[in-house]
Amino acid sequence: MIEAAAFRGALAVIAIHLVADGVVALEPGISVGDHWAAMAIPVALLLAAAWSYPRLRPGVGAGLALALGLFALVGAGVSVAAAAIEGIDAVDLTGFLLLPAGLLLLIVGARTLWRSRRPEGRRYLRRGLLALGALAAGYWVVLPIGFAWVATHRPASAPEAADLGQPHESVTIATEDGLDLAGWYVPSRNGAAVITYPSREGSVAEARMLAARGFGVLALDMRGYGESDGDPNAFGWGAQPDLDAAVAYVSSRPEVTGGVGGLGLSVGGEQMLEAAAGNPGLSGVVSEGAGERSIRETLLFGAAAAATIPHQAVLTAAVAVFSGDPPPRALDDAASEISPRATFLIYGEEGQPGEELNLEYFDAAGDPKEIWEVPDAGHTGGLDAQPTEYARRVTEFFERHLDASR
Repeated sequence: MIEAAAFRGALAVIAIHLVADGVVALEPGISVGDHWAAMAIPVALLLAAAWSYPRLRPGVGAGLALALGLFALVGAGVSVAAAAIEGIDAVDLTGFLLLPAGLLLLIVGARTLWRSRRPEGRRYLRRGLLALGALAAGYWVVLPIGFAWVATHRPASAPEAADLGQPHESVTIATEDGLDLAGWYVPSRNGAAVITYPSREGSVAEARMLAARGFGVLALDMRGYGESDGDPNAFGWGAQPDLDAAVAYVSSRPEVTGGVGGLGLSVGGEQMLEAAAGNPGLSGVVSEGAGERSIRETLLFGAAAAATIPHQAVLTAAVAVFSGDPPPRALDDAASEISPRATFLIYGEEGQPGEELNLEYFDAAGDPKEIWEVPDAGHTGGLDAQPTEYARRVTEFFERHLDASR
């Protein structure tokens, strides 16, 4: 059958790219063993799909072909973006082949649907149910798997030179699991220091604000970001060693005689809560824009999240497979273990969905703690929306809890 042969040929292209991605496209500090799950599990599923396709009902087979075609197009887009930013390599070439493979799968799916249509009977009811099923499958399965691939394969680029308001130096920090992380460090003038995270480029304004008040600032690129080693993961899973290494580095600086704090933005805010729960070297943390990073946080919404739970469950599972990292602990659980060290939660009045969970994290946290919903601010837009008030609240928080000399 022509459709089955085309389907299997396209799946072979996807499998080749998955293997090449796991064997050839290795970031600094990463070995083939770190990628075994990201290769083995999807390839096994592709083999099962190739075997079962001729045995499936036409509607199911068509849906499978369309779903895999969309995933292949997402993969092709990631390869094109990576080539544009980092240059073309052998893995990008296999990624480019995902484009014709994805288009072929879409054609196979559409052709199968057309040939299986029924001109008689309850055809409109059948088509309506098929359309609803396709929408549900797209939202609950195709979309989260595609998003997980993008989140764990985002290309990285070196940040541009930045003015932090005070002289700074480029530093390299080694993690316990063997990665080298890139950062900028501004020496402390008040005895205290703050780590900004998850990227240098994304926290320039906050670093400049802190440096102006005399704080030492370590602006750090998370693993897989900027010029740091490691695989990228937009959800920040497995990045705890980054902040542990950062705390150790800042604490070793001779001019840092007071405490060490952290200011995390978005995924960096989530990681800062987790890091503070497990590292007593952080005397106080500011988390701005924290939200959902796995199904664990989605469940905090209770019955209101019933429609999104399948989506988040698939997303969590897909990120775990593609990254090789297990889902991290729930953020309310992490927040509850920071006390007696200080927590300051910030989120925007017009922030992205999920930021309202900061109220849950605040309730879970022990004293001392603060929370601020920034008026007119979007996601991690507190400093832009309320520059004077943001600077006052954040710097005074660190001055109170890091033993800074004013």
